[in-house]
Amino acid sequence: MQLTLDGRTSLAVKLDTTIAFLREYEPEEGYYLAFSGGKDSVALLQCARLAGVEFDAHYSMTTIDPPEVTRFIQREFPEVEWEIPPEPFWKLVETKGLPGMTRRWCCSEFKEIGKGESRIILLGLRAEESARRAKRGVFAPCNKQRKWFLSPLMNWTEEEVWAFHEQEGLPHCSLYDEGWSRIGCVVCPFEPNVERSMERWPVFWRLTQQASAVYWAQSEAAQSRWGNAEEFWQWWIHRARAYPLPHDQRPPTLSFEDAD
Repeated sequence: MQLTLDGRTSLAVKLDTTIAFLREYEPEEGYYLAFSGGKDSVALLQCARLAGVEFDAHYSMTTIDPPEVTRFIQREFPEVEWEIPPEPFWKLVETKGLPGMTRRWCCSEFKEIGKGESRIILLGLRAEESARRAKRGVFAPCNKQRKWFLSPLMNWTEEEVWAFHEQEGLPHCSLYDEGWSRIGCVVCPFEPNVERSMERWPVFWRLTQQASAVYWAQSEAAQSRWGNAEEFWQWWIHRARAYPLPHDQRPPTLSFEDAD
């Protein structure tokens, strides 16, 4: 951990800045804290507590959340309010198709639409996570709905987040101890290790594949582009979301026989 000129750690400085942000922008009705159960949102919730600001924490369930995460939230953060969608992810896949890197309808459907309307929403986003997040400001308006986003951990590093966990004695989901660097949705277009995820949560992937077959069967556009439901699934599973790969360039197929 780096030290500043006055001998303080970078974490101490950033924690003071974070608390100052939270106090400066605190709305009369309190913050809407978007809680995911990940290390960053756990740290964010603790910062809000230390700042002494009013907030209500909400967990937007997607129905494809790792069971380890949902159990962790139930056990460690019973005060968090659960936002449960009217329909599961797989039912929506049947009509909307599979989400992609450039068409992430799942995020809008489960985590954005109708969440925290007309309020200031606290997010545990950090610039270190991606170039896109690095471009976001700490305080920014939502372009689609009447609400604002405040990301007070934006300039924190992963090392500082874990140091804060240790300093405050904060709990974390067991998946981190097993080597998972991200613990978001199981079936995600950005999942870097599909094989490992399929092996760990095969039912989630099987249900998604079945839903994708329903979508293919009723979509003329999908049928004109992919010869059958299996070809459509294999195209998606190998992350060729933006364009179809020629047959001779496609990697070996993945099946649930390999995952079980």
